[in-house]
Amino acid sequence: MQHPEVPVALRGTFDAIAAPPIIAHLKRLGVTALELLPVFAFIDDRFLVEKGLRNYWGYQPIGFMAPDPRYGRRESFRTMVRALHAAGIEVILDVVFNHAGEGDGAGPTVSLRGIDNASYYRLCEGGRSYVNDTGTGNTLNLAHPMVLRLVTDSLRHWVEEMGVDGFRFDLATTLGRASTGEFKELASLISAIRQDPVLAAVKLIAEPWDIGPGGYRLGAFPYPFTEWNDRFRDGVRQFWRGDAGQIPELARRVAGSAEIFDNRGRPATTSVNFLTAHDGFTLHDLVSFDEKRNEANGENNRDGHNANFSQALPDDAAKTARKRAMLATLMISQGVPMLLAGDELGNSQGGNNNAYAQDNPIGWIDWPNADDELVAFVARLVRLRRDHPVLRQTRFLHAKVRIQDGIRDLIWRLPSGTELSSQDWHDAHSRCLCAEVRGAAEGPPGLAAQEAMFAVFNAGGSIEVHLPEGEWSLLVDTANPERPEAAHPAAVTCVAAQSVQLFIRSTARQEPSS
Repeated sequence: MQHPEVPVALRGTFDAIAAPPIIAHLKRLGVTALELLPVFAFIDDRFLVEKGLRNYWGYQPIGFMAPDPRYGRRESFRTMVRALHAAGIEVILDVVFNHAGEGDGAGPTVSLRGIDNASYYRLCEGGRSYVNDTGTGNTLNLAHPMVLRLVTDSLRHWVEEMGVDGFRFDLATTLGRASTGEFKELASLISAIRQDPVLAAVKLIAEPWDIGPGGYRLGAFPYPFTEWNDRFRDGVRQFWRGDAGQIPELARRVAGSAEIFDNRGRPATTSVNFLTAHDGFTLHDLVSFDEKRNEANGENNRDGHNANFSQALPDDAAKTARKRAMLATLMISQGVPMLLAGDELGNSQGGNNNAYAQDNPIGWIDWPNADDELVAFVARLVRLRRDHPVLRQTRFLHAKVRIQDGIRDLIWRLPSGTELSSQDWHDAHSRCLCAEVRGAAEGPPGLAAQEAMFAVFNAGGSIEVHLPEGEWSLLVDTANPERPEAAHPAAVTCVAAQSVQLFIRSTARQEPSS
């Protein structure tokens, strides 16, 4: 909506995404997949219209086969997909199958309610009201055969006719609820998707929670589903804020959250890691506000998350340093990184952490004031991740000894160079963690076999860190983003406060250790 090089007539539409300046920006960053918030035909909530607001995010669907006309027609969507594909970028849709836009019993009859209310929705109190596991007033009855068919028909339509490459399922726990409300890992809809020859071949991403009983199900979805990992979001935020005792949590998240996802043959790419998402603070606001500022939503600042783990830093230099360190943590960690659009630009929503109704400059990306230096830094991080397979492995790392060189695939170190003892792991005052990472010991050697990385995450003050034995080259230093890649012959490196350093060496030159 605010990109100066996108024609005004195209702004806010599918055609705008397909515009050359937008595609050029995505390619510069190194984006490989673009996830769109809901594009199914949706309606504006009555209470928003009464306040002069709109449903900006689109989470009130009434048509599951058609794109919303305010974004463009069917062919415009298909043209956008073709343009992104030509640039090497996949398209993932955020889809809403947990509820429909008809609200509670006082809502409008504009869709499924008028067709077969008792079949499409989960009812309670003898059919007099709706089960509300979604917080929207209603919950779809996904255990019913015809509702299941509606969902799978819709998904296949968007893959086969519209060309998309995958889906992110909003409040995905609801997809696994039986008619009784109990969550089942292999519920009818989840099993149907996994067995469908079309749907099982695309990317499937679960938001693994809803607000119903037992709704938080992180780690409970079967292969090939991947999952949004809010534990990564919260753990990384708390570590960089300097909260006490966060070293063990950071280690788990950097290593791909194996304690959550390493089961039933799921790969290390199961965790979708993120610092921010549409729902919550932007990255810039995360380092600019202690509390949310949602007054523009008309709910007296009662809406939106309260546990943001944010911090209002004193100046631009401190904010930029924290942002670079967090972005580096995201790109260095095992799993799949997800970046909120605009975070690479330094985009702010003025402290609003629930901009669902702000179809205006609060919610729009602030392209005119983009931080081009931050854009370049994010692009550099993405290139590092692309160029070094050791940063994006499919096998989990468990500090096991590798057959090829007798060295463990993951070694946690203190700044002194020694490995962490049990006491060190429980040191609430520790603010610096170092990780020595190689190709996974389990499974075939793969592309990461000849690489070794050494990463330093320092949320405390400036500190000297001893490098492991061998010849290391510095790849990136978030405290000095323009510092070029170069050999680092010294055995010690000085790591600035609130910064990350990443080093590389070739394991082919290493001698096996005892």
